[in-house]
This record gives sequence, structure tokens and C-alpha cells, in this order.
Amino acid sequence: MKIWTVGTSKRSLEGFLDLLGAYRIEAVADVRRFPRSKFKHFNQENLEASLNRRGVKYLHLAELGGHRKGGYKKFTETEEFEKGLTCLEELAGTSTRRVAVVCAELRFSQCHRRFIADALKLRGYTVIHIIDEEQSCEHKYRSRGRAEKHKSKTLEEFLQ
Repeated sequence: MKIWTVGTSKRSLEGFLDLLGAYRIEAVADVRRFPRSKFKHFNQENLEASLNRRGVKYLHLAELGGHRKGGYKKFTETEEFEKGLTCLEELAGTSTRRVAVVCAELRFSQCHRRFIADALKLRGYTVIHIIDEEQSCEHKYRSRGRAEKHKSKTLEEFLQ
């Protein structure tokens, strides 16, 4: 099971849509808490309409959005975060739909997508960060100790 991540950044709309097409993305999970942008083509209603015209499903997952009081790392321990992950997994389905987690930040290493990627890896997903049409990289844990701490809890819950 694979899930991709990508940042909209300063890309043009066509460039972004072509990038999703290059990776054959079929659904987008928008994890911006506030899906607005200074680039109007990335505002929620415009992005959703553009994706739909290309046959790509759009879902805004505010439950996984950034800018959390106390920091996002702490937020990953909440029920709201777990609910958001469950919605993301449902969107991905039974490993047949190609889903991209989308946020504004270009570099995943400076974005809350890295925490979402950690949680997905713990659930058995391969997470691929899209850099551009020719480059991507598989997610590696940023903090092994932190990941191991959450792995036990997650696996225990998963096996019940």
C-alpha cells in the first residue's frame, strides 16, 4: 500500500496538475487546516474544481491540518489526528487508489506531512514524497525513538 505526499508551493496550476498526472494520482487529501492560498488557483474551491475536471477526487481533511497549539508532534497523540488518519486510509481504500497528501509547503521535511508520513508508515504504508516529475523519495522516520514509542501503541490498537 502506497500513499504519496506533495506540496503545492509556488507551482502553477497546470504544473501541479501535470505533476499529479505524472504519478497517476487519483485522489488528493488536502491537509491544510485552512485551505486558502495567496495563489488563488490553490484555494479549496478552485483546486477542487480543477482536480474534478481531471477526474481526480478531492477531500479536505481539516482533522490533519497543521498550525496546532502545542505543536503538531503533540497533536499526533490526539483522537482528532487518529480520526483524520482513518479518513485518509478510507480514501486510499484497499491499496487500489493512488492518493496524495497535499499541503502548501514544498519540502516535506519542513511540513507537518512528515508526521502524517510517520503515522502511515507505522500502519504499514509505503510513503513516497514527490519532489518533481522525475524525483521522489521514500519516507524515513525522522526520530526513531519517537516512532518506536508510537509503533507499539499503534500496532496494539491495529491488532485488536
